[in-house]
Amino acid sequence: MSGNASTFLGAFSLCQRELVRFYRQRSRIIGVIGSPLLFWFLIGSGLGTSFRHPTDQSGMNYLEFFFPGTIVLIILFTSIFSTISIIEDRREGFLQSVIVSPISRSGIALGKILGGTTLAVLQAILMLLVSPFIGITWTFVSAFVVLLVIFIIAFGLTGLGFLIAWRMDSTQGFHAIMNLFLIPLWLLSGAIFPASGAAGWLSKVMMINPLSYGMAALREGLYLTRNPAGTEFASLPVAIVVTTLFAILTFILSTVIVHKSTTA
Repeated sequence: MSGNASTFLGAFSLCQRELVRFYRQRSRIIGVIGSPLLFWFLIGSGLGTSFRHPTDQSGMNYLEFFFPGTIVLIILFTSIFSTISIIEDRREGFLQSVIVSPISRSGIALGKILGGTTLAVLQAILMLLVSPFIGITWTFVSAFVVLLVIFIIAFGLTGLGFLIAWRMDSTQGFHAIMNLFLIPLWLLSGAIFPASGAAGWLSKVMMINPLSYGMAALREGLYLTRNPAGTEFASLPVAIVVTTLFAILTFILSTVIVHKSTTA
């Protein structure tokens, strides 16, 4: 078997294992979707029509504005928490078996990241089923753009989770990093408030947050048929390019960190 075929076969096997593991744990499915959905409904309904976006003239209420942010929150939870399996696999000895197998280092990273990405995309699609009830209309092009953006965001966030989890030995430490670093990353992405309404220094922080561009791309993709309240960061092509570069960077770093840790 050629090197490339072995890499992709190993990556596919690891990806499939992540899917099987996740869907055998039904409580994870409920937690990943249920919590953000409740969060979206309660906060979105609470603020309701009292929210006014500074650049949107269509009368968008907060339930609608917060919808893309909720999708990204589901992607964040699914992508990041799927990489906890790295810590569990190391503890159980499975990861050591994978490392000494013929699978390339890039295949190990690709398989784990694709597993988390696939889970995140599937969970996000379930949330998208709510969109017609809040006034979001779909076309074939907008559906394609949204799914593409969701995949890229999920790949990048899973890669980020991989980088964090690979060096950690405890799930408690992973959760601490999640609360300290990853939740603020989401909060400062334009998910719950627009950058144009934030303080000057906070707006600048949001502009250098890579997740902000994924959020902007998703928001613009959902509203291809009308002017979205997301172009304050960048146009759709620029937002997709930045998000893609972030995803590629996390994958490259994931491959490097696997290689370094197995050759040290």
